[in-house]
Amino acid sequence: MERKLFILILLLIQGFSLSSLAKDYYASDFGAKADGVTVNTRILQTAIDLVNKQGGGRLVLTPGRYVSGSLYLKSGVTLHLEDGATLLGSVNPFDYVRDSVTQFTAFIFAVRQHDVGITGKGTINGRGYQVAQAMVQMVHRGVVDDPLSNDRVQEGKRPMNINFRECRNVHIDGITLRDPASWNQTYDQCTRLLIENERADCKAYWNNDGLDIVDCDSVTVRNCSLDAADDAFCLKSHSENHLCRNILIENCTGRSSANGVKFGTASRGGFKNVKIHNVTIYDTYRSALTFATVDGGIIDSIEVDGLRSYHTGNAIFLRLGRRYVKGHTPYMRNITIKNVYAEVPFDKPDAGYNYEGPIEDQPRNTSPCSIVGMPGFPIENVHLENITIVCPGRGDAHFAYRGTSRKELAAIPEMEKAYPEFSQFKELPAWGLYIRHADNITLDNVKFTALAPDYRPALVCDDVKGLGLRHVSYEEPQSEGKKQEVLNDTKQLKVEK
Repeated sequence: MERKLFILILLLIQGFSLSSLAKDYYASDFGAKADGVTVNTRILQTAIDLVNKQGGGRLVLTPGRYVSGSLYLKSGVTLHLEDGATLLGSVNPFDYVRDSVTQFTAFIFAVRQHDVGITGKGTINGRGYQVAQAMVQMVHRGVVDDPLSNDRVQEGKRPMNINFRECRNVHIDGITLRDPASWNQTYDQCTRLLIENERADCKAYWNNDGLDIVDCDSVTVRNCSLDAADDAFCLKSHSENHLCRNILIENCTGRSSANGVKFGTASRGGFKNVKIHNVTIYDTYRSALTFATVDGGIIDSIEVDGLRSYHTGNAIFLRLGRRYVKGHTPYMRNITIKNVYAEVPFDKPDAGYNYEGPIEDQPRNTSPCSIVGMPGFPIENVHLENITIVCPGRGDAHFAYRGTSRKELAAIPEMEKAYPEFSQFKELPAWGLYIRHADNITLDNVKFTALAPDYRPALVCDDVKGLGLRHVSYEEPQSEGKKQEVLNDTKQLKVEK
């Protein structure tokens, strides 16, 4: 036993020694110019290639402004940006590569590499607005071929800041990311990924997701703050043969003109064993939490513990649908959400940002939290505990109406093939929580508060098998004697006051 312990300690010491002895190479020694004008793509790529051939190390950018087009990190290479160093994206769209493996365009690539990273207190600025506008002009002049829907070039042709594919042992630490032309950073089919102490300001253009984790295994995201024009923390599954699994997001803050934490715009394989701890979402247009599988994938074993949501259009949205199922059987089950405080405003939470979420079709009163499965495919085993949801109330039956009779509830469209978002149903019949097509749902110490009267009840359940209500309370002004629970086709009910 002592020998095994000694060998383990020796291996750890050797590992730390190798890390501490990794050689530093300076971009300036290769002739890189930090003048904010010179395009350094060839120099920086040559330096990365040399560091890789020498067995690895750090390529260091000292303070200054280094302009470059697409770069490819190689195994063993860490790009280190010192405090005051900025890697600036070229404003010429032809300085960027659309990779044949990822099928995306990016500023910094790593494809099928290992032990790569980007560290330091410096900044990567994609100058995405300038790049995107230049591309739009080229499309109008016939230089670039693109459908140009809504006068914006397709996402895959606009450069992300970071695009890593099929890499292992990835470390992103301390950097600031700014202004991508497309998604900010995407890690696809990567294993052992650590992202920490990162700041992102990505509101320069459309589709500026803060962080996209796609079909990755063993990921930790901690101590990060993301301000995004699109989803802030977004998990996706592009391949039906892969899962996003063993993911931890903790001690993070997000703001978004879409969703705070989201699973499943693309959900072909699915998501399993994901933990979200101590996250704050604010000034966010859609949901603080969206868990959706609509493309045949699964969602299983998800834990949220500690969520603070302020001035966010919706708190919780769980959705099972069938947009692109192709014979697969999707399911969502084993979801625990606890220790949540959320405030939902009456106004538009992202008003004033450069790229706001779209104005919703009206008429529509403020939407409740929702857990919505499909007929024959219920969402299963959801536990909500120690949760306070503060809603604006003010639902007006003369503005938009949805009743709670059996016939009126049946008239709510299923919308199984629709893009998943909390407002997709327009008017819903509850102001606090709406549950439909679900099995084994428990609410334990859950409080719903409306700040103003609302014509709707707080809780509406429709086609629910196994509902547990323990210490659930409702507060609404001028509501004495009002029935706050409507339970239609709800079986195996357990209530404890």
